[in-house]
Amino acid sequence: MKELLAPLKTHNRSVLTLLLLAAFIWSLFSVTWSRDLVHAGGWTTTVQIFEGLIKPDLSPEIVALAIESSWVTVVYAVTGMTVALIIAFIFGILGSGVLFSSHAVRVIAMGIFRGILATIRAIHELVWALLFVAVIGLSPYAAVFALGIPYGGILGRILADMINDVPKEPIQALRAAGASRLQCLLYGYLPLVRANMISYTMYRFECSIRSSAIMSFVGLGGLGYQIQLSLSDLNYDEVWTFLFFLIAIVVLIDAWSNSLRKRLVL
Repeated sequence: MKELLAPLKTHNRSVLTLLLLAAFIWSLFSVTWSRDLVHAGGWTTTVQIFEGLIKPDLSPEIVALAIESSWVTVVYAVTGMTVALIIAFIFGILGSGVLFSSHAVRVIAMGIFRGILATIRAIHELVWALLFVAVIGLSPYAAVFALGIPYGGILGRILADMINDVPKEPIQALRAAGASRLQCLLYGYLPLVRANMISYTMYRFECSIRSSAIMSFVGLGGLGYQIQLSLSDLNYDEVWTFLFFLIAIVVLIDAWSNSLRKRLVL
């Protein structure tokens, strides 16, 4: 049977490849290729940006401002991820359906809670930030909730899927020993998904640092806000100083994440 279906799969891949190639060629012909497509002063700006990369502004005032802004960015990310974990833990477990004994109730609950997770993660954190700024103003709470809600939706969906992918044998052994569904969750499901969930959460924490910096562009403070101000003043040397601090934060978090994963494996 597999031998009979193999040519059909190859044919489908060939058709898909041709369709994608045709779409790419069509998009090239859809662009109006002219001199106006490239900014006239782009080369001069490129040189200025490159000069800023080579010679960033390391004056005490800018470095102190970068350190302060980095702290604000990290605080937003940490607090936002805390909110995200609370949302993920509650809605992810409920969305997995493992706490419900009735099949009908389980299906309904999974549809409702997974739908909620899909809804809140479908809206980008920057849009959430704009909405919260309109409601509560330029408050740190706007940044925290704008990060926590969509990231909670992402982490919750991952947690629900991980729980549903847990092998059935350990859970069946717990149930045979008389464990309740809550005990199966606490001593079966969660320990089995802990390492993978922590690993993915650390990856999302790294992403939240970048998101926190981007959200700062709406005026919530942090590295993104300082980058925006420096870009407005065409001070590319200051821009690169703030970017280097952002890169350093991400690299440090990545190193911490790798160290944590190694300890979990060992």
